Amino acid sequence: MRHYADYVVNRMKIIISILIFFGSVQAGFAADGAPAIDSGNTAWMLVSSALVLLMMPGLAMFYGGLVHSRNVLGTMMHSYGAMAVIGVLWVVCGYAMAFGGNVLGGWFGWQSDLFLLRGLDDMVDGGLPMYAFAMFQGMFAIITPAILAGSFAERIKFPGFCLFIALWCLLVYCPLCHWVWATDGFLFKDGAIDFAGGTVVHISSGISGLVMALLLGARHGHPNIKLSPNSMVLTMIGAGLLWVGWFGFNAGSAVAANLNAAQALASTHTAAAAGALTWVLIEFFRYGKATGLGLASGILTGLVVITPAAGTVPPGGAMVLAALACIVCTVGLQLKNKLRYDDTLDAFGIHGLAGITGAICLTFFLRGGVLEGNDHTLMQQLLVQIKSAGITIVYAGGLTLVIGILVEKTIGLRMSAEDETRGMDQTQHGEHGYEIVSMEY
Repeated sequence: MRHYADYVVNRMKIIISILIFFGSVQAGFAADGAPAIDSGNTAWMLVSSALVLLMMPGLAMFYGGLVHSRNVLGTMMHSYGAMAVIGVLWVVCGYAMAFGGNVLGGWFGWQSDLFLLRGLDDMVDGGLPMYAFAMFQGMFAIITPAILAGSFAERIKFPGFCLFIALWCLLVYCPLCHWVWATDGFLFKDGAIDFAGGTVVHISSGISGLVMALLLGARHGHPNIKLSPNSMVLTMIGAGLLWVGWFGFNAGSAVAANLNAAQALASTHTAAAAGALTWVLIEFFRYGKATGLGLASGILTGLVVITPAAGTVPPGGAMVLAALACIVCTVGLQLKNKLRYDDTLDAFGIHGLAGITGAICLTFFLRGGVLEGNDHTLMQQLLVQIKSAGITIVYAGGLTLVIGILVEKTIGLRMSAEDETRGMDQTQHGEHGYEIVSMEY
């Protein structure tokens, strides 16, 4: 009887072990056999995507408040137009070009089942639905051409703008994104550090904006006619929304709700605060007063410079980078005034210069272990960062010139002097940003 009892117990142990084994396997899959989803990481990536999209109305207000009142809607339409044009283009083929396998020698990527995102319908990688990653990256693709539009604000036709950003996204942004962030991109393999878009977003948009500003020429009457911002209140609100949205932009680039995301968020907030403080101090010592525009410019400069470094540089380094970038950008804006080129809203003066500063100088403030992970010495990493920034400058600048000339010679980009005087709101959209009604009593 005792032997029989031992036999039963042993067999029960075997059955329980088998059930535990299959239960653990089943736990990794949903009821329909699909891989299980990590709800924490998924929730963070969905929130991050929403935060980055929130930056678009933030950018629209930031830019919209800085232009003349007759151009406020037209300028804001650049941001919302990018949401529409690039939002569709990214789903159709942009994601496939950015994150597909190498084609044409690695110029860009392609994967046929990523066309219209068809292959992502039930794809989960590491517990994250790939739809979440694709949409997160799509927000980056949307905001980049909207940033560069600041360089040629107040003088561009809306249809020409839409065609320009569509071509620019396909020929400039998607290849750069593939080189830097796709696992088979050559700059990714080189170990280039660009945590959230210093090269892909800010250098590319800043340099491209400068090229377009030079190609199209200055606004009518510039620099002899002083055009004051129509609403600094709008700009300040926009700066605040950008600061909030940037947490998704940078911390979301960890692609998980983990320590690296927390590190990136801390460095991002620190850099924004340090940038605002540095710019205010520069203004105070130069002019004896601090301006709202200076504070907003400092916030933006700090956010831009930390973008490539957010996940690899601690808060102390973020402060130094932000202060350095503010110095570089204020000097750059002084040179702009002397050289008299018309970078309307300083897309190059802030995004371009701060992006270059961050992409290169991050090398000197990296956390311990980052270089060991790349198997680089400090000098080797510095050369990789310079190479990455240099390639971005040359490629983005050259292709933007070609695209700009092509669009200008076909459907046209530059508004006529008469339309420019009347304003974008009326001539391009048939509306007015501010309706002033006189009342008689």
